[in-house]
Amino acid sequence: MRPALILAILDREFRATAQGSHTPVMLWGPPGVGKSQMVAQVAAKRKVPMIDIRLSQMEPTDLRGIPFRAGEIVEWAVPAMLPDTMRHGYEGILFLDEITSAAPTVSAAAYQLILDRRLGAYEVPPGWAIFAAGNRQGDRGVTYSMPAPLANRFSHFEVETNLDDWASWAYAHGIDERIVAFLRFRPELLFDFDPAHNPLAFPSPRSWEYAHRALQKFDAEGDLLLGALQACVGPAAGIELKAFVDNLDNLPDIDAIVSGADALVPKETDLQYAVASALVGRAIRAKGAPEEAKVYGHILDYANRFPSREMGVMLVSDMQRAVGDKIFGLPQFSTWAKSVADVMIFDMWRKEPSAKAK
Repeated sequence: MRPALILAILDREFRATAQGSHTPVMLWGPPGVGKSQMVAQVAAKRKVPMIDIRLSQMEPTDLRGIPFRAGEIVEWAVPAMLPDTMRHGYEGILFLDEITSAAPTVSAAAYQLILDRRLGAYEVPPGWAIFAAGNRQGDRGVTYSMPAPLANRFSHFEVETNLDDWASWAYAHGIDERIVAFLRFRPELLFDFDPAHNPLAFPSPRSWEYAHRALQKFDAEGDLLLGALQACVGPAAGIELKAFVDNLDNLPDIDAIVSGADALVPKETDLQYAVASALVGRAIRAKGAPEEAKVYGHILDYANRFPSREMGVMLVSDMQRAVGDKIFGLPQFSTWAKSVADVMIFDMWRKEPSAKAK
């Protein structure tokens, strides 16, 4: 399932704690696809704490607590990391990460916590959602087969990569527009992991964020940049990204485009992707400014000039996801929409059969 849909499910499951209808959620997926970050996004959106427990690093007593004698009976000291209304608040998310990498004795200790929301005398506060995540057995991580009693305590979702969802996240979090443009040009490199080869560095949503950081640190040092990019996303993808970045000197003047001046549309496809991503970035920076409508209008005018109308559709779609529906009220949007109406209708028709199949 694509990340945008999983985010909606996690958010709804968190809100369901208030009605007592919450079901624990298990996210499956290869390393680096953003499972942990999606849970953190829901916590940030709802402004609640997230307690991240890495079960692969736990012993059974870390969850169950340590026994101690109290008079003639034995009681258990509740671990401080478990949700507590006094320390953590009445609402939050308990995230059991790396659950498939936990030893069987640890996952067995989690059974009661997940299903009954309790461990002995300890109870998970009613306003806390329980989410978990782990790698599949074929992902070459340290994984154990999830026992059926534990698996039956979750609703299960497999996380897929989706470039539109990742691009929306990237624009919202200030990821370098050159990386967004490169992945629009080479979408198959958003995630490229072959567990049979067990690579150390490979392209993934997580490692492209690391590549963004490398660009910020080493952009002015060409002799270091290539090695830094390869260290993040692997040798082949690093070389391709470096070549793509080097070619951006041939871009048209982005300032001229957003100011409404005449600017050529590059013939090269990679440069068209780069222009489109740069313009989405400019739209984001103009959001809320006095010149907002003018900037949006000039970008829409430019979108209408791409030789490939699909390129303009991509630009406007990314822009709308990034800045909202204000662009729909601009006269330039109506002009652009009329020019691509047949493309949009065909795209909707092409997606309809798969939508019905689901």
